[in-house]
Amino acid sequence: MTQQQVPQDRYGSRARSARTRPFLRWSLLAAVLLALAGVALIGYRNLGSAPIEGKQVAFEVIDDHSVRITLEVQRDDPQRPADCVVRGRAESGEEVGRREVLIHPANGVSRQDTVLRTSARATIGEVYGCTYNVPEYLSTHTRPTG
Repeated sequence: MTQQQVPQDRYGSRARSARTRPFLRWSLLAAVLLALAGVALIGYRNLGSAPIEGKQVAFEVIDDHSVRITLEVQRDDPQRPADCVVRGRAESGEEVGRREVLIHPANGVSRQDTVLRTSARATIGEVYGCTYNVPEYLSTHTRPTG
């Protein structure tokens, strides 16, 4: 049995197409690896550990319009001031009070108490979140106007 030969000038040579396939394979492999590295980087940024974490360690409902919240803040840079938002929620889950608390620089884990005024009886006081972006009105003694 003889192998059929195709005209070279019409279809090209087999040797040339065999040379381009390894280049195509390596290019596709590089593109896939680059895409995987991008996905890993995005996942690390979104799901990695937070640089600052605040949590409620205790709360006490004082009366129908106030709750005392004890919060604990752990930072990757304890020498930077932080801003934490605390809130009170009613039994229905509705938010009945919210305020920002300035956390001063300190070594290690910071613990702070704050009293939150509420519009109705709170059944829980909790930390909503913390950030290093401290608003100017918290870091100075001037109160906001307007």
